[in-house]
Amino acid sequence: MDLGLHLANFTWSGGADSFVDDLTRTARLAEQVGFTKLSVMDHVWQIRGVGPKENEMLEAYTALGFLAAVTERVDLLAWVTATVYREPGLLAKEVTTLDVLSKGRAWLGIGAAWNEEECVGLGLPFPSTAERFERLEETLQICLQMWSDDDGPYEGAHYRLGSTLNSPQSVRRPHPPILIGGSGEKKTLRMVAQYAQACNLFDGPEVAHKLDVLRRHCDDLGRDYDAIEKTVISMADLGDDAKVDQFVDHLGGLAELGITHVHTGIRDGSRTDELELFGERIIPAAKAL
Repeated sequence: MDLGLHLANFTWSGGADSFVDDLTRTARLAEQVGFTKLSVMDHVWQIRGVGPKENEMLEAYTALGFLAAVTERVDLLAWVTATVYREPGLLAKEVTTLDVLSKGRAWLGIGAAWNEEECVGLGLPFPSTAERFERLEETLQICLQMWSDDDGPYEGAHYRLGSTLNSPQSVRRPHPPILIGGSGEKKTLRMVAQYAQACNLFDGPEVAHKLDVLRRHCDDLGRDYDAIEKTVISMADLGDDAKVDQFVDHLGGLAELGITHVHTGIRDGSRTDELELFGERIIPAAKAL
């Protein structure tokens, strides 16, 4: 099992004066201790469950470009891109640019978006749930067309592109891997089976059931279920040795279900102790699963 590092909280103890240096050190140390993916959220305000909306939040693709420059091996992605925040042609161009500048380390992580408050606040589009999912599927189709040899037009219900020219092309061929976040059984997991190289599920008692649903969609579409990477996002509480052991045991249970990648996070990027603990005890144990 691989572990990835998700940077959701940018309100660190070092404050603004040391933030850039702390972010650089965090990214490099994450790579050094063995995390295989490094991600940021695609939000413009901080989200509930992490902190108040007034807390610091970086724009995702600008931040990923910076992280590409200070790392060498770790894969990079937004976990996950809000499909309605950017026009699909521009999004494909952004992910392609990240892939080129990182020498082939970009993923497209994407979902239907959910945070209406920040959209209203900054004037971003937030259509109905049904329309957001329709736009998600068209976005996936447009990105895949832009990463192909077909630079012709695209005509959808919501997006119309006169030409899907994309130059330079992505380093990863046939395209940067696609991860779709969400657990919706009728739409999201069907799109995973049809378009994606990875799913992302919420950690919890329904993981096994959601994987069964994904398997059925794969059967219906003729897709190889085993070709899809199964991921969950699971925040670790590493307060003492017992909690570290509990998290390792939990990873073992997820591995038994077929999860091959767990995305987790740290509380304070101005400190190094959590990342060092991951490198010393948790990542080696996960690799052995």
